[in-house]
Amino acid sequence: MRLVSFLRENRRSYGTLLAQDQLIDFTNLAKILGKPIPLSLDALVSLGIKGKQRLQSMVQDSTENQRRKATVRLADAKLLAPVVSPSKIICLGLNYRDHVAEQSAAIPDEPIIFMKPRTSVVGPDAPIVKPSSVKQLDYEAELAIIIGKKGKDISVENAENHVFGYTCFNDVSARDIQFKDKQWTRGKSFDTFAPTGPCITTTDQIGDVSSLWIRTWVNGELRQNGSTSSMVFNVYQIVHHLSRVMTLEPCDLIATGTPAGVAFKMKPEPRFLMPGDVVEIEIENIGKLRNRVVASSVVI
Repeated sequence: MRLVSFLRENRRSYGTLLAQDQLIDFTNLAKILGKPIPLSLDALVSLGIKGKQRLQSMVQDSTENQRRKATVRLADAKLLAPVVSPSKIICLGLNYRDHVAEQSAAIPDEPIIFMKPRTSVVGPDAPIVKPSSVKQLDYEAELAIIIGKKGKDISVENAENHVFGYTCFNDVSARDIQFKDKQWTRGKSFDTFAPTGPCITTTDQIGDVSSLWIRTWVNGELRQNGSTSSMVFNVYQIVHHLSRVMTLEPCDLIATGTPAGVAFKMKPEPRFLMPGDVVEIEIENIGKLRNRVVASSVVI
């Protein structure tokens, strides 16, 4: 399933994307069937595999007519971040070989991690706000893991059982602050600096997670064109390593690093994001995450 959280007629709900730009509203379908479901997609993710099974059985137990009554046009819904309030956001640096090469850095022997606050999360088509103090605003397309089962000291072999699904993630970065501080937290933690979406693709639908293409466009210009096959540490190794440091919990987001093509390494000179720019990140079998950059003085 490709699960979305959305707002429609001032009501928050969640559902699954269909073809022809439609979605099944699970809140409506549950009412039609008289079945209880979790109130939010965050709550559903917290149930892990049981949550997915509950939705699957609800779809299977419904008739075509009942599903049609619960179907709405995607154009009539405002998509939100699929996980609105993650328990924590853990990010990796230097996890793509081509990105390491463009920085003339060494391949790390263990994951390099940092954190973002959950207040940085925004959804599809929400603005990325460029603070007036930031002069070098950059994008980073990343595959994000969504944890569905609590775990500590998880083995590589068992890691997949702790993953609920995957989404697109833009690790927006203020490079001038990042490089001034010589560490990454402040320059990556501003509000709106973690766009996510448009959906969660569940583990049974993602395909080969070790070979997904990942791309970024800025104003229609292709900037990043990579593959998860270039990762230094694959998603299961990442879950393993992080769980040795901290307990992983349902709704944790893990951003797995970015491929080559970031703005600050463009030749002959960097081409940073400016107000009015549109950033689009697309990952195979997930979809496209689109956000526009606005100045902090703009009223949203």
